[in-house]
Amino acid sequence: MRPRRGRTEADIWDVPVNLITGTIGDTEALHRAMVGVHTVIHLAAAPPWAGARALYDVDVDGARNVVAVARSVRVGRIIVLSHIGADRASAYTLMRVKGEAEEVVRRSGLAYTIVRCGMIFGEDDRTINAVAMQLKASPGVFFIPADGDTLVHPLWIEDLARALVSALDNLDTVDATISVGGPEYLTYEQTVRTVMRVTRTPRALISLQPYWLRQATWVFRRLMPRPVLTSQWFDRIAESRTADLNSMSDHFHLQPARFEDTVRTYMPGRHYGRELIRYVLGRRPY
Repeated sequence: MRPRRGRTEADIWDVPVNLITGTIGDTEALHRAMVGVHTVIHLAAAPPWAGARALYDVDVDGARNVVAVARSVRVGRIIVLSHIGADRASAYTLMRVKGEAEEVVRRSGLAYTIVRCGMIFGEDDRTINAVAMQLKASPGVFFIPADGDTLVHPLWIEDLARALVSALDNLDTVDATISVGGPEYLTYEQTVRTVMRVTRTPRALISLQPYWLRQATWVFRRLMPRPVLTSQWFDRIAESRTADLNSMSDHFHLQPARFEDTVRTYMPGRHYGRELIRYVLGRRPY
């Protein structure tokens, strides 16, 4: 992890840490990071604009690298972040890759905890903020796949972080795959309408077959270094993927925040038009 420009370690963590820079493919850096460590929390994932090859390289091969190094330095346990719906037999690339990465961890011989989460949102996310940027770029209308009735299960990033920390001392989570989400289910349409309301960006919602929207992502991917509309995005909302509403309370004794209450603390007043330009013109590593 690298601090943002102008920030130091002291700005991010309350205790001293060793900051080691490297990639998921750099086994020497992984070795330096894991020596003397009992528990590894593995959060690395391909960026939202990554294609199938990059997804596999980062998520599956990356998991293999982490597991191999963890075993070599005798790490005691690995905690891995995944997605609700991860399945090696899934028809959707993102979920299939996540399922393969999970299987790498389960077969590693290490004690593990796999946390499958719903749609993560937060001040710097690339999911809900992507909706806000798409709304800003849409001239009066906004296309939603099919009827927009797919259920999503939003989870605030800070609640997820608290759950991962709680898992460190919770023996009931060892060798378990746990699905978690926030305190409510929302349809994709409700999610979009909430973002419109909070950002004051009203648009007419128009239903369009997912096939045509996926074709649009193919075009955007070739025109922009980092498109907001991606195949990964549609893989996430292609089917209803939810956990039990009491999942955070049952597993981690936490009460997660509601979606609209939370986005209202950081979305209003943001200049999503400028953010969109900076995002799509940014350098893409894949």
